[in-house]
Amino acid sequence: MPRVLFITSTLDHGGAERHTVTLFNRLGERGHDVHLAFIKDRRAQLVRVRPPPSGTVRCLYAQRHLDTRAVADLARTIAALVPSVVVAANEYALLYSMLARRRAAATQPAVVVTCHAMHAIGMKQWLKLWAYRPLFWAADCAVFVCEVQRRRWLRRALFARRNEVIYNGVNVEEFVDRSTVDERESLRRSLGLADSDYVIALTAALRPEKNHLQLVDAVASLRSRGVPARALLIGDGETRGAIQARARELGIGQHVLITGFKTDVRPFVSAADVAVLCSVTEAMPLATLEAMALGKPIVHSDVGGAAEIITPGRDGFLFPPRNTSVLVNQLEILADRDSRRAMGRRARAAAVTSFSEHAMVDAYERLLVDLTRDSQHSSARALP
Repeated sequence: MPRVLFITSTLDHGGAERHTVTLFNRLGERGHDVHLAFIKDRRAQLVRVRPPPSGTVRCLYAQRHLDTRAVADLARTIAALVPSVVVAANEYALLYSMLARRRAAATQPAVVVTCHAMHAIGMKQWLKLWAYRPLFWAADCAVFVCEVQRRRWLRRALFARRNEVIYNGVNVEEFVDRSTVDERESLRRSLGLADSDYVIALTAALRPEKNHLQLVDAVASLRSRGVPARALLIGDGETRGAIQARARELGIGQHVLITGFKTDVRPFVSAADVAVLCSVTEAMPLATLEAMALGKPIVHSDVGGAAEIITPGRDGFLFPPRNTSVLVNQLEILADRDSRRAMGRRARAAAVTSFSEHAMVDAYERLLVDLTRDSQHSSARALP
């Protein structure tokens, strides 16, 4: 059975961090010897971490981008734990993992990097990824979250010795709409939403690449057509002011609601009628899978792995990125209650069948066992 050390940049709220914590918890529950290290002292998700009795969780307290003291601390951790596999979340954790493995000398675990980004945003990020390529080439395995992401990065020479696709998964037992009619109506009333309102949810941090402004524009267009649309933005972030300003400019300020950050998004998504993601870049967002598991049809920009998740016209719709007219037309179709409920049931079925957390953890478990076996065989061959 493999001993696994997971490494993340932080334990902030973020998809890569959530993914790592989920794997750590679930593999620990299955009896694996799991450990976790995070590089910088940001620990919002530490409350989610459930180490098994033998598991450890430690912060490296890095004070700068490349902190040699933190690298040395990680090297000592690797030498003490002797993990069979190190799993690094994204390229920054990979940098620390590879440097620490080199310093650990006698302990040479297999290194896996999980890749969660679809695009490098800006020249600075491109230059970083260019510099990180040798680290990927030296890694034992890269795990991509969708096939289109794998192909994109391989074309850009960002690959490891072995390259796998393992889809993200959602806990379909946890993300299921158990709310009663009274509970749903009560939450909607508390948000100032009427039963007759057509509520469109978007769950994402308020950042430029999530493109919330497009949904604001779409709501204005829908209302001009007589559709009682309202946007429910679940999250917070740097573009909040710009979103509110656009809504006021279009005369729909009271129809765009921002909840702020929510630890549990389920009641809010359940209270909505449909879900939307307008991002200009994504790989395989958990918010999409969560909305589907909650029985919501999703209207999604055709970026990243969206086409690997959604069957257009069956469990959701895809629209060209930034094309607001197509987005509005698709949302108008779902303003019909019977249509969206039928599509929502099919979305739930797709999440259960193809994108469950259980299936994701199974795939990672097989990979880690396989890499451990390969590492043990290599070590045996190296003995005199």
